Amino acid sequence: MPATAKSSLMNKKKLGIIAGGGELPYRLVNACRENDQPFFIVAFEGQTDPTILPGNDYMMTRLGAAGRILNTLKAHNIDDLVIIGSIRRPSLPELRPDMRTFRFFTKLGLRAMGDDSLLSALRSELENEGFTIHGIQEYVPDLLATEGDYGRTRPKKGDWQDIERGIEVSQALGNLDVGQAVIVQEGIVLGVEAAEGTDALINRCAGYKRKGRGGVLVKTCKPQQDNDLDLPTVGIRTLRMCQKAGLNGLVIHAGRSILINPQEVAEYANRNKMFVVGIDIDNYKLKS
Repeated sequence: MPATAKSSLMNKKKLGIIAGGGELPYRLVNACRENDQPFFIVAFEGQTDPTILPGNDYMMTRLGAAGRILNTLKAHNIDDLVIIGSIRRPSLPELRPDMRTFRFFTKLGLRAMGDDSLLSALRSELENEGFTIHGIQEYVPDLLATEGDYGRTRPKKGDWQDIERGIEVSQALGNLDVGQAVIVQEGIVLGVEAAEGTDALINRCAGYKRKGRGGVLVKTCKPQQDNDLDLPTVGIRTLRMCQKAGLNGLVIHAGRSILINPQEVAEYANRNKMFVVGIDIDNYKLKS
């Protein structure tokens, strides 16, 4: 390796990875390794997949230990953070908040908050502590969904009517900071995503399906959502659940959502004659 290239790599600042569950923290860790990006993992008890930890610098902690987490990050001279992966909201006894965490929630007040409001408050708090928040797409750019079809199957006319309805409803829900996904069949909204998440939405709606064409899952980014935090995420697991529930396919938000392993998703869609479509929803004109 040329001396200049080696010097450049050694000057890279250590990245803090606040890691929840699922595959995305694993993808980020691999990308850091491949690009010689130094990193430190903050892992959470009962949330983070422990298989990403061996051989890496990390701390294992509970969600409510904000003081310890902040002190550890600062001790490692970390300024840049990526917050990635799913987090199951704990009950207050599970959280066991330390004084720093307690002050954060006291500042928010006791009102119920949607995910977007909570993440926005968390980002503000971390930035006040001197950290810079980044999206995973800065380190793994091929995760962002692109516009167009994944696979050979295209939505039929009836599917497009459901897709239009799904976009309309999901964006309205997003404006209220309720959820990201909706399932529509023959113009009827079978269910919307709230606190239970997309997987539970699909399972629930499998029992509500009417006779006729199967229906569509539409998952979009909330209009006001921070692109660095909690982008809608789908992958082969989502598509398998849609197939099991008898849905015809799914629609994702091009440029503002994450699609894990698109080639695997396309192959599964082809085998099961399902469609997966990325739509630029921010510039999409509803026909109604």
